[in-house]
Amino acid sequence: MAAMIDGKALAERVTREAAMRAAALASERGIVPGLAVILIGDDPASRIYVDRKLSQAGKAGVRSFEHRLPADTPEAALLRLIAACNADPAIHGILVQLPLPPQIDSARVLDAIDPAKDVDGFHPVNVGRLSTGTGGLVPCTPLGCMRLLETVIEDFRGLKAVVIGKSNIVGKPVALLLLERECTVTVTHILTRGLPAIARTADILVAAAGSPGLVEGSWIKPGAVVIDVGINRVTGVDGRARIVGDVAREGVDHAAAITPVPGGVGPMTIACLLTNTVRAAERHGA
Repeated sequence: MAAMIDGKALAERVTREAAMRAAALASERGIVPGLAVILIGDDPASRIYVDRKLSQAGKAGVRSFEHRLPADTPEAALLRLIAACNADPAIHGILVQLPLPPQIDSARVLDAIDPAKDVDGFHPVNVGRLSTGTGGLVPCTPLGCMRLLETVIEDFRGLKAVVIGKSNIVGKPVALLLLERECTVTVTHILTRGLPAIARTADILVAAAGSPGLVEGSWIKPGAVVIDVGINRVTGVDGRARIVGDVAREGVDHAAAITPVPGGVGPMTIACLLTNTVRAAERHGA
């Protein structure tokens, strides 16, 4: 039976660690970590994500600055708000919830965030630092994936890792993090030829394609560790919506360990966001 990697429990521990660091920062330097969260429009999923992030921020000793703007907000207005957040010394992290409405260029918006306050790790400066191993803020979901893997793997050196998904948000950065740990990494996607056979070579399999049930049990090598990043809303035969991952849950007992969906990567993404905010505050003025 594959062991379940408890993302909720680990997220609680990581959040407590962030809270201890935030308390020390406030005591020693009088700095309270501040996170600005910007939500454009009224997308239900985005609202839920933002509410979860804001509710967890207080537990980590992070002060929230919430900005909810209408869906028809012009790009120029959003860029002015980001510039104000960049200049505000009480704000150490800025998060713009994606996706953005069509009138706003996401790349231009992300580029406008001060890299030192880019707690999502999406700014080209932070992407470049990650690719060259020179520090910077690491994207939250990949960072969470690595923390989850560390709970079941002591030594990454020489392990074969296969990443399914090539996004800038998860696939590419998690591949770089695995390379840093001296894994041999193969990056694939849903159009990769012979994908099942490639997946079966993996000691570590990260499924981040955004395709519900893509990875079947037969794709998984016996004893592999599986990180399921997928968060897909599907409608069952009973007409009820439910959240499923990219990995089908049947026939996976031969894996050594696997993350559940929900309750795996999702909670760790938020915990790592708060960790990044505290880290950015610690670097403030240093």
